[in-house]
Amino acid sequence: MSAQRFTGKSIVVTGAAQGIGKDVALRAAREGARLLLVDRSPLVEDVAREIVEEGGQATAMTADLETWSGNQDVMARAHRAHGAIDVLITNVGGAIWMRPFQHFDERQIEAEISRSLFPTMWGCRAVLPYMLDQGRGVIVNVSSIATKGINRVPYSAAKGAVNALTTSLAFELGTRNIRVNAVAPGGTTAPPRKVPRGADVPTERDKAWMQEVVDQTIQSSHMKRYGLLREMAAAILFLASDDASYITGTILPVGGGDQGMG
Repeated sequence: MSAQRFTGKSIVVTGAAQGIGKDVALRAAREGARLLLVDRSPLVEDVAREIVEEGGQATAMTADLETWSGNQDVMARAHRAHGAIDVLITNVGGAIWMRPFQHFDERQIEAEISRSLFPTMWGCRAVLPYMLDQGRGVIVNVSSIATKGINRVPYSAAKGAVNALTTSLAFELGTRNIRVNAVAPGGTTAPPRKVPRGADVPTERDKAWMQEVVDQTIQSSHMKRYGLLREMAAAILFLASDDASYITGTILPVGGGDQGMG
C-alpha cells in the first residue's frame, strides 16, 4: 500500500469540521491530496488551517449540504479550484435524537431524514456531471451499521437509503469508470462534539434512551467496544484509493463484527 495514495488527486470531504470527517481529511492530506473541506460549521476553517500548517493542501467552505444548491456550489468550487473532482467523500449525517419510534414527532422524523440522507443524495447527484465529463471518479458514502439498531428508526431508515443509493448508483455507473461504495461505521469514540447535532437539551429520559443505544452498540459488536476514528478513516480512505480499484457497490461494515443490515 502506497504511503502517498492521493498525490495530485482532488478530494472533497463533507462534514469535515470534526469527528470522522476531520480525521479523514487530515489523513488524506498527509497522503498528498488536494482537499476541499466542507461543513456548515466555520470550525472547518480550523481543519484546513491545520492541514496547511502541516504542509498539506486544503481549503475550507461552509455550506448547507441538506440543500441541492449548497451541493451544487461545493462541486463547482472544487472543480474551479482543481480542474477535477477525483474523489467525493460524503460524511454528513448522524442521529439527532435517540428514542423509541413512538416518541418521534413529525418534525423530528423529517429532520433526521434531511440530515442523514439528503446531503449524500444531493452530493452524489451534484458531483456526477463532473465525474462523467472527466471519465473517472470515486464516491465513498458514510453510512452506518445502525441500519439495524434501537431508538434511531428514522436515522436507520435514512442510512438504509444511503446503502440503496450506493449499490444502485454503482450498478448504474459500473461501465463509466466511476466507483461508488460506502463505509458503515459502528459506534465510534471521538472527542466531544463542539457543535451538537440538535439544539434540544436532553432530559433524564433522553439520557436513558441514549444509554440503551450505547449498550446495544457494544453488545452487538463482536469485539465489545467502540471503534476509533483512525479505524473508520482507514476504511474510508482504502475505498477512496486505487487500492480498491475493483471494488464498487459495496457496503463495508466497520463495527467490530456488527454487520448492520443492508
